[in-house]
Amino acid sequence: MNLIQEALKQGRNALSEYESKKILAEYDIPVTREILVSDEKGLLEACRKIGYPLVLKACSFQIAHKSERGLIRTDIRNDEEALSAFGDISLKMKGVPGGVLVQEMAKGKRELVVGMTRDPQFGPCVMFGLGGIFTEILNDVTFRIAPLTRADALRMMRDIRGAKILDAVRGMEAVDEELLASILINVGRIGVENDAIKEVDINPLILVGSRPVAVDSLIVLDASD
Repeated sequence: MNLIQEALKQGRNALSEYESKKILAEYDIPVTREILVSDEKGLLEACRKIGYPLVLKACSFQIAHKSERGLIRTDIRNDEEALSAFGDISLKMKGVPGGVLVQEMAKGKRELVVGMTRDPQFGPCVMFGLGGIFTEILNDVTFRIAPLTRADALRMMRDIRGAKILDAVRGMEAVDEELLASILINVGRIGVENDAIKEVDINPLILVGSRPVAVDSLIVLDASD
């Protein structure tokens, strides 16, 4: 992929969130609607296209953990709030390449995590589990060696202790299992088909109704070659 090769030529070991989601979208993985901007004019145009409420994030291949650094603003509801958040994030990003991501606010209470890592012995492996803050707290995840079959993906969904989060509960719809299975399969494909990709991290993958949507993502590259 040109995006990956260009990043490797620049000596980079990661893609930005915006770039990472472009890769996901190429593999038919649903991602949030978003626009990368670099100035106030572009910001306001993007806000009108995406629509309020929305989220603003710092976006750079050099920044992996945005929330810990105060580089995410959520529930922005008007131009004034957008301009204020943009100014604050831009100030904190001074000297860092990249821009500000204007992103739709995915409305859903259930957060999942999907990832791909390369095991020295088994090669690309797909990970699935509870996402958001629960990823580190509960460590409720399961792994499979890629490539995955549909049966593998469906089994992964039921292997986690918190599998009931995927069911219809408290007025929320049951997950679209076929779509979630295709996401797991396609994350495995990313690893199988792209040797230069070392890791894929989608966290959170939010259930918007029944539909899983990648809200944040990081792709780590293997620059050793």
